[in-house]
Amino acid sequence: MPAETLPNSSVLMARGLRCSAGPHTLWGPMDVQLQPGVTLVTGGEGRGKSSLLRMLAGDLQVPGSSVQLAGVSLQSQPAVYRHHAFWIDPRTSAWDQTAAEQFLQQSSRQWQQWNAALCAELVIALGLEEHLPKPMYMLSTGSKRKVWITAACASGAALTCLDEPFAALDRASIRTITELLQDAAAHSPRAWVVADYQAPAGVSLAATIHLGD
Repeated sequence: MPAETLPNSSVLMARGLRCSAGPHTLWGPMDVQLQPGVTLVTGGEGRGKSSLLRMLAGDLQVPGSSVQLAGVSLQSQPAVYRHHAFWIDPRTSAWDQTAAEQFLQQSSRQWQQWNAALCAELVIALGLEEHLPKPMYMLSTGSKRKVWITAACASGAALTCLDEPFAALDRASIRTITELLQDAAAHSPRAWVVADYQAPAGVSLAATIHLGD
C-alpha cells in the first residue's frame, strides 16, 4: 500500500510499518516516503490513521521497522528524531492543568525553529486571546485543538502531524487552517501529514495514503 508521491527530495523515509488491532492486521507492512508539502492519511473509522501519525512522529515504534527524518534515524537517535517531529494527541489530558499561554511558551523553548510571529498571528486568527490565561481543562474541545494546531504550525518541525485538524472548529478557524495548509502545500519545505476522512479543500497534495475503508 504505497503512498502516491511527487518526485521531490524526501523529508522522511520509513520501511516496515504495520498496524494491528488485537490479532488482526489492519495494514502493512508498508513503506512511506514523505515529500515537502501536505500528505493526506485517510481511511475509515478505526483503520489506524492516528497510529500511523504516531509512528511517523516517533511516538510509537514498530519492531523491525526503520524510520529516518531529516537525516536522523528514529531507531538509533530517538530523542534527536523527536525534536524534528511535531505530534500531539488532540484527545490528551496531559496538559489539563497547564495554561494555554504556558503551553505555547514551553513549546517555543522546545522547538528551535519556532515562529513567534506565526504563533501570534494564529492566536488572533483562531480567537484564542481570551483563552490564553485559562488552564487547558477549562477550554472547549475546539479551543484545545486550536492551541495544539497553533503550536504545531509555529513549531517549524520538519515533520508536522495534524490529526483531524478541523474537528470541532468554527467556520472561520477552518478557513484559517485551510489557507495555512494551502500555503504549506505550495511553499513549505516541511512535510505536513494530515489524518482525516477527506482532503482539505483546495489543498494540492504531495501524497495520499489510503488505509482502507
